[in-house]
Amino acid sequence: MFFTDIDLSRRRDGKYILVNGLVRPGTIAVVYSHRIRYHEVDQQGYLFNSRYLEIADVAMTEFFRSLGWQYDALIATGTDPSVVKSEIAFVSPCRFDDVLDAETVPTRVGTSSFRLRITLRRSGGVVATIENTYVNVDLASARSRPLPTDVAEALEREVRVETT
Repeated sequence: MFFTDIDLSRRRDGKYILVNGLVRPGTIAVVYSHRIRYHEVDQQGYLFNSRYLEIADVAMTEFFRSLGWQYDALIATGTDPSVVKSEIAFVSPCRFDDVLDAETVPTRVGTSSFRLRITLRRSGGVVATIENTYVNVDLASARSRPLPTDVAEALEREVRVETT
């Protein structure tokens, strides 16, 4: 498994373009690549449905890493995102040894919450789209709290809204 920051198009050789480990606002999508392993498939040989959320969780961590925050540093800023809502649209089944690219972009930033869209692709074709809503949680009080300003601003710079 590896992670890179990519231009939305691939190079001719099919590899992604590494851009100094940081996201450039509005021009780069963060992609985490995941090869489906044997223990992740069900008896029918398909990627088990709960594994999509595991991939999305790693993609979220890698997204914040691309913005300059390792997860422990993110927690130190006062940001502890907890999933409060997940929606998955399955398009095509995935099987053992498929390589999935998880493209992560924020679609909404609120005072204490944000939403990430994780688009899973195999060979360029969409296999699933996951929309996760996160709330920033204060562990001591188990209540929501505002996102730190620098985190909220970094998310807002990357927000992409779909147009139809």
